[in-house]
Amino acid sequence: MTPQTDRTTPSRRSAVRSLLRLWPFVRPVRTRLSLAAFVAVIASCIGLVIPLVLKWLVDGPVAERDPGGTWLGGGYLLLLGIAEAALFGIRRVLVARPLAGVEAAMREALYRHVQRLPVSFHDRWTSGQLLSRGTTDLQLVRMFLAFPLTFLLVNGATILVGCVLLLVQRWSLGLVLLAPVLPLMVMCSVFEAKYAVGARRAQDQVGDLTTVVEESVLGIRIIKGFGRHRSQARAFKELTHQLRTTELHKARLLAAIWCVMSMLPEIAIGATLVIGTVQVADGALSAGTLVAFLSTALALRWPVDSIGFLLAMSNEAATATDRYFEVMDEAAVRDEARAGEAGSEAAGGRRTPGAGERAAGRASPRAPEACGSSVGGLVFDGVEFRYPDAATDTPPTLRGIDLHIRPGETMALVGATGSGKTTLTALVPRLYDPTAGRITVDGRDLATLSRDEARALVAVAFEEPTLFSATAAENVLMGAEDAQEADVIRALRVAQADGFVHALPEGTATQVGEQGLSLSGGQRQRLALARAVVGRPRFLILDDPLSALDVHTEALVEAALRQVLASTTALVVAHRPSTVLLADRVALLSGGRITAVGTHHELLRDNPEYAVLMSGEPDRDGRVAHECAPEHSDHDQGRGDTGRREGESVR
Repeated sequence: MTPQTDRTTPSRRSAVRSLLRLWPFVRPVRTRLSLAAFVAVIASCIGLVIPLVLKWLVDGPVAERDPGGTWLGGGYLLLLGIAEAALFGIRRVLVARPLAGVEAAMREALYRHVQRLPVSFHDRWTSGQLLSRGTTDLQLVRMFLAFPLTFLLVNGATILVGCVLLLVQRWSLGLVLLAPVLPLMVMCSVFEAKYAVGARRAQDQVGDLTTVVEESVLGIRIIKGFGRHRSQARAFKELTHQLRTTELHKARLLAAIWCVMSMLPEIAIGATLVIGTVQVADGALSAGTLVAFLSTALALRWPVDSIGFLLAMSNEAATATDRYFEVMDEAAVRDEARAGEAGSEAAGGRRTPGAGERAAGRASPRAPEACGSSVGGLVFDGVEFRYPDAATDTPPTLRGIDLHIRPGETMALVGATGSGKTTLTALVPRLYDPTAGRITVDGRDLATLSRDEARALVAVAFEEPTLFSATAAENVLMGAEDAQEADVIRALRVAQADGFVHALPEGTATQVGEQGLSLSGGQRQRLALARAVVGRPRFLILDDPLSALDVHTEALVEAALRQVLASTTALVVAHRPSTVLLADRVALLSGGRITAVGTHHELLRDNPEYAVLMSGEPDRDGRVAHECAPEHSDHDQGRGDTGRREGESVR
């Protein structure tokens, strides 16, 4: 069982309470659903009138050998049968359209919420689990609303009315027929508890299986390139076997309850038939009454037999509802918590020191120009960040980050692998929110801005470019929906992507395929860069945007980028000197802290760690830069404050 399945293993919960959470989506169509349920109840009650007609027919025209009465009785039965069938057909028409609308509304709501979820949520959830919640789980919910919800009510009403008719016709035989009710109720309770666990496990395993299929399709080049198709097939087979085992367990439970619910009523009907036949032979009961009694009992056969099936579908729908609202609930709780924190900071005008700062008995040092909320540009003020799923005893990924990028300035962010560069850049567009401290853009606290506002100010080009199954132009326009064709052409030219894009079969209207796999790595990266600059953002975050380019293309892109960077405030993650030279100043990130700030030449001269990073040469212990930096940075915490003060002095 995968970690995702383990995480979602349910505790005991009420299926009714879970299903009641669907009410906000069902409420708009409640009138049609109520009308459909009423029509179904009438149709079912018509079925119970048929035994009464049979009683009149047997005791009257048949006993008196009246052909006219017999034909009349047959006509009544035919009309009742047609009416019952027509009403059930009307019920189907009444529920089809509104329930399709309910499913669509729930799917749209889920998609909207998933788009608004913080990135930390997606770090913990696999795409297959989310996909299964938006497809198979919602199909189960729609099926419940269309069939079990109505027929639990209809069959309950039918059984109640039928029991009254049985007791009225012959109370002694009615008691015999109702004897299995208590054991059946106990069996249903046990079945519901066990089936709910199996249904949840199966749905989680479907999500895991979906994840494996999706990853195998997206990673088909890796699988084929390394010849791992057999191992992937084994992993898929193992998950399929687990799902098969769970489904067989559910089938055994359903078979057991169905067997009991079929057997006990059959025994009761058999006993009733024997006792009734004896009473007819003794003259204590008319033949018509016995026929009507047995016909009523047989009419109740389907409502009773279907209870197990309806309970199974209801439990599957309840677990599907739980899984659906796991996603919906997660989003609301996290956003509200952050909004409250932002409000308290805005009201107080100052941030609360982080846990690490309180432990040290002081706030981390801040640049004098970062202390005022009116400072322009991009300011990190005592920023600390710890990933939500990180162990409590591990140090924060970022701590005491104090950095000021002036308006119109380009700052290069340099550090060893794993030092926290990508994490720091992800805080600016609010993909994550700081654990402590604050970030301001042009004097406005990011925490007081909505994510839409923040992302309208900030554009990002990620290290790993992600493209969508759309045209080249549509991928670029994701950076600014209101951009014009001239803006797209300018952005492509800046990213040096205009040449290969115009060479595509349909130019900018060419579909680039899923994940842009029809393009090379460098081409995907240049399209992602064009997407970042198309909207002329006030703040630009570039996470090593040129890593996949050859040296000639890199030089051309850098020359065009200089014009863009001259009119925006930018933070550029850099690993190569050529990228660093795009920046006005450089910040060195080591061990989650900014340890030095200055120009490229100043840091080369004064900071050994930076010099090692830029040269790529081994240090005195024989380790290359990306290996040594994280280790020795922990021993240089004292030097980190000094380095930061040195960086401030060159501002």
